[in-house]
Amino acid sequence: MMRRIIGLIVVSLNLIFCSQAVAQVPYKTVQTVVVGAEQFTQYSDLLEEARVAVVANHSSYVGEVHLVDFLLEQEVELVKVFSPEHGFRGTADAGEMVKNKKDPTTGVRIVSLYGSQKKPTFDHLADVDVVIFDIQDVGVRYYTYISTMHYVMQACAEMDKAFIVLDRPNPNGFYVDGPVLQEKFSSFVGIHPIPLVHGLTVGELAQMINGEGWLGEDLKCDLTVIPCINYDHNDYYKLPIKPSPNLPNMASIYLYPSLGLFEGTVVSVGRGTEKPFQMIGHPEIGTGDIQFTPESGPGAKYPKLMGEECKGYDLVNFGLNDMPKRKSLYLFWVINLKKEIEGPYFLENHFFDLLAGTDELRNQIMEGKKEDEIRQSWQPELDAFKEIRKKYLLYEDFE
Repeated sequence: MMRRIIGLIVVSLNLIFCSQAVAQVPYKTVQTVVVGAEQFTQYSDLLEEARVAVVANHSSYVGEVHLVDFLLEQEVELVKVFSPEHGFRGTADAGEMVKNKKDPTTGVRIVSLYGSQKKPTFDHLADVDVVIFDIQDVGVRYYTYISTMHYVMQACAEMDKAFIVLDRPNPNGFYVDGPVLQEKFSSFVGIHPIPLVHGLTVGELAQMINGEGWLGEDLKCDLTVIPCINYDHNDYYKLPIKPSPNLPNMASIYLYPSLGLFEGTVVSVGRGTEKPFQMIGHPEIGTGDIQFTPESGPGAKYPKLMGEECKGYDLVNFGLNDMPKRKSLYLFWVINLKKEIEGPYFLENHFFDLLAGTDELRNQIMEGKKEDEIRQSWQPELDAFKEIRKKYLLYEDFE
């Protein structure tokens, strides 16, 4: 009991101390950065007399116009839209099945690439010459838009279709950190042998996937990347639109790499509240600065601990002001909250291992290892990844 009380005090003091940071993050915005989609003259020639499909969602905008509407205005022959997790409009729950349908505004066919069908089939691409990928990513391995990109690239390589990435900034692109995924833990929440935070835009990652032979069977995709203008990896880029239902603001986006690991535990990250990925809690936590009860709602129909009162910690200020300056994962919470919860901490389905890309992190936490020791165990593979990463950078780096 005394150890639990001391642990809770440590957690509380740490969060109070960290919440004191108030320096403003020097954001770059859409007024400063020109994304790939806005540079139509750089890719229009590739679309002439071509039947085009796009991998797009609610973040795929050219200025104030959605990419689908923009391409139709330019008289591009747009034959279909492939939609990722959360759907074309970005409103579906994480993990929710999204059905194929037609866009009610344009009549263009929408094909879901989430659920049982994650990769385009031969029939899907039979009437397509060029596929455009334009989705806002957040730079975390288990954020599944990059897994969708992998499968579309693979299908394009197998069927000899051109693939264009309209690049967008990575809001977590100013650091690289975390364990590198081990092959036996490959899944839709992590396909590639990259760190949890990879420090690449989707365009750079597409080049790496192609260049490192990760599409398999000596496949190479006919890849073109349209880079951003006025962006580099030293920047803090403020997203103009939330990339998915449970990442509503920059605090959640900066916290997501560290808090996402809790999805493999019994702890709530605030899904089903007004602050998803901005607070943590559980009914057994004895202290904290906030109480919340997850409830069913848009973007979180069946949240963890639904209807149960949780006590925990509000991390909004920490996420917004402290996380960007740390430029690293923060394991303090996932290590220390285990000490406060009786009974099983990690979910029995081993989802934590898939998110981490390894079972070593879970074992290290179970063994009571400290954060510094855990971080040191990542370093050799991180260093090796950074050397590979250099080959594919399109923008000035932070190192």
